[in-house]
Amino acid sequence: MTDAPLIAILDDEPEIRRLLSGALEEAGFRTASFARATEFEAALRRITPEACLIDLGLPDRDGLALVHRLARESGAAIIIISGRAQVQDRITGLELGADDYIIKPFETAEVVARIRARLRKPAAAASPERSDNRIRFAGWTADFDSYMLIAPDGAETPISHAEAELLRIFLDSPRRLITRNQMLEALGGTAGESFDRAMDVRISRLRGKLGEDPKNPRLIKTIYGAGYIFLAELG
Repeated sequence: MTDAPLIAILDDEPEIRRLLSGALEEAGFRTASFARATEFEAALRRITPEACLIDLGLPDRDGLALVHRLARESGAAIIIISGRAQVQDRITGLELGADDYIIKPFETAEVVARIRARLRKPAAAASPERSDNRIRFAGWTADFDSYMLIAPDGAETPISHAEAELLRIFLDSPRRLITRNQMLEALGGTAGESFDRAMDVRISRLRGKLGEDPKNPRLIKTIYGAGYIFLAELG
């Protein structure tokens, strides 16, 4: 169990924390549970979770603000678990950097499945120019250990877990059309408006970090009605 992925649970309801931690530990994960955002943030100085389950209705912090900060500063997968069921709430959470959004009440089996999907990284084919964790392309380097993009001039830009997942898909299939359905399958998403909006936001953020012109991107090309092509040679 010491090598099992660590999942952080932040929810002010004790029963929810017990329910989630029990299901996750039975599925082979380790867990760390917190009732307050302050406790959770303090713990992040000494633990490195693979995924964070975040309730938005926290007593001491705005949950969406916390999600946004985690997306910018942490490599962990971020999954919101909330009773807020409106489409706009889900879209806002995904726009701020969450990888997934689960509505209460939920089935614990679904939560476990969503976490497994988020942590499943696409396999990278070995070559002289790349390894599983560090890949060079078009003068850039993607470092998946540190969740960092390194520009041709050496400048470093952090990327979120969600952005890293997307970049891996592109790097696995350069100069090939990738349909949105293929992305859906690779990312373990659920078809619908929330996923489509999350994908658009994720691609926009990744383009921005690659210094792309939003009107005429050079690397990530949209093929309208079909999907995307990543126009970069590796190495």
